[in-house]
Parts: sequence; structure tokens; C-alpha cells
Amino acid sequence: MKHSYRTRISIKTKEEIKKIEKACRIVAETLQLLSKYIKPGISTLELDEIAEDYILSKNAIPAFKGFKSDNLVFPNTLCVSIDEEVVHGIPSKNRHLKEGQIVSVDCGCSIEGYFGDSAYTYPVGKVSEEKEKLMRVSEESLMLGISQAINRNKVYDISRAIQEHCEKQGYSLTRELSGHGIGKNLHEHPSIPNFVPPLLQRNSFPNEKLLTGMALAIEPMVHQGQKEVYLALDGWMVYTADKKPAAHFEHTIIVDEDKPIILTQF
Repeated sequence: MKHSYRTRISIKTKEEIKKIEKACRIVAETLQLLSKYIKPGISTLELDEIAEDYILSKNAIPAFKGFKSDNLVFPNTLCVSIDEEVVHGIPSKNRHLKEGQIVSVDCGCSIEGYFGDSAYTYPVGKVSEEKEKLMRVSEESLMLGISQAINRNKVYDISRAIQEHCEKQGYSLTRELSGHGIGKNLHEHPSIPNFVPPLLQRNSFPNEKLLTGMALAIEPMVHQGQKEVYLALDGWMVYTADKKPAAHFEHTIIVDEDKPIILTQF
């Protein structure tokens, strides 16, 4: 989701991490449940309703529904984005998945005042080798970025690992959106770009030191084509400018001494 930061960087206590983990477990279970339903013919609104019902059944609150940004209010529980739609797709009863598409599903929830956030890109039926590779490399880049989220590394260590892996395969990355801290708010500092910013952008994306106990949502958005994107008229959905497909993967993690803790794996 679009960022609306409310807090500076915070180190989470053990009790706070338990609460974030609880929210993350529900998010991971929701994404795992959706994998059974992502087939040709299902509408994106049906997926949204399945997710919302599951989150509410766990006494949690959908994190995206009602989220406000620039006087806009997001209307649904999930962001569901197909092929060239990078992120923030609004579910609709009129949009049905088709064989050969790829669909990214971004999901978040809160429980006991703490948030979890994750995204996964699924194939719809049988997809092309090109799309399979895009998904594989995107998920690999996420895991490489996560591997750098250890005590006393810096934000750009995550960014560099993601960028180098994707660009080596000929892909590009969204510049306008990034990962983020998470905790009592869905979006907290620091921002986690998926590229190492040039000097002129480093005030927007400071190279913060990572410390044990920080909670981060790391989320590469990887384009098969060029990096340029544009915003839809609804003010939410982001498209690749060249209409080539994109993939999006995200995990919420805790920075630790030697190996980060992934809270949204399923």
C-alpha cells in the first residue's frame, strides 16, 4: 500500500514481536488458503471475500480496507493485481482470472493493535516459461534481500541484493514504491527501496542501520520490461508503462543477529 508513515524507527520488544507474529500468521494462512481458489474463472472480488471472511474469523481486522491515502480510501481487504498491474489492484466482481495470467495478492491484517503484511504472486493455471521465470527470480530476490536484514547491516544492503539479482536477469524494479517498517502501524520507518538510490534520492530513502528487533516488510516489485510505471485513474492501481507483466512478493521479518526471522512464510 501507499505509505503514510506515523512513527520513527522502533525496536520491538519480545511481547510486541509475538503480537506482530500473530498477525503475520493470519496473513500467511490467508494467502495459503487463497492458493486453493486461484483458478481460471474466479472473480477477484470472490478472492477478496474469502480473505476477509477468514481474517474476521480469526478476530483480526483487514489492514487495507478503509486505508486512507491522499484523500482516497481503499475499499477492499486485498490488493489483487493481474499481469501488467504491479500493485494495488481493486477487486471487482467483473474481473475474472484467465488461464495464463499471473496475479499478485497483497494482504495485511491487524490483531491486538499490531500488523502483519505479505504478498505472493500466483500462476493462473499454466503460464508461460517467461512468466514462470519472472515469478521465480522475483521470489529469489526477496529471499536474497531478506538474508541481508541482520544486525548492523544497512537498508541499502537489502536494496542492493534485490537489485543486483533482478537486473542480472534483465528485469527492472519499481522505483516509486518500497518496503517499510511495520508494527503498531502498517507503514513505519524505515523505507526499504528495492534499488540503491542515486545520491539525489537518498534523503527520501535514508540508508538506516538495521538493528536486532526491527520489524520490516520487504517487497520487491519486479518488471519483465522497463522500470517506468503509471497510476490508474482510480488513484490506486499501478501499471507497468510498457504493459509487460510484473511480479510482487513480500514478507514481514524481524531483524536478528545472524539470520532474520520470517514471520509470514507458508
